Amino acid sequence: MKNFRDQMVKTSMDYMQAQAAKHQMNAEIILSNQVSVGEHSDQMETLEKELGLMADYVEKFEMLEKYFK
Repeated sequence: MKNFRDQMVKTSMDYMQAQAAKHQMNAEIILSNQVSVGEHSDQMETLEKELGLMADYVEKFEMLEKYFK
């Protein structure tokens, strides 16, 4: 069995990938469906928010991979 450190790094990396994929999917929905953001009048702002969240998780994943894997 992997040690605790390795398991924690792997689990964190899996989580970061899943969260990035979630926000990527949200961005795809916004881009492909003009009524997808009914409660938000500024779709560009909503898209930018999703891209920012996606970038945060991608960056965290890359940090884990570079410094802790």
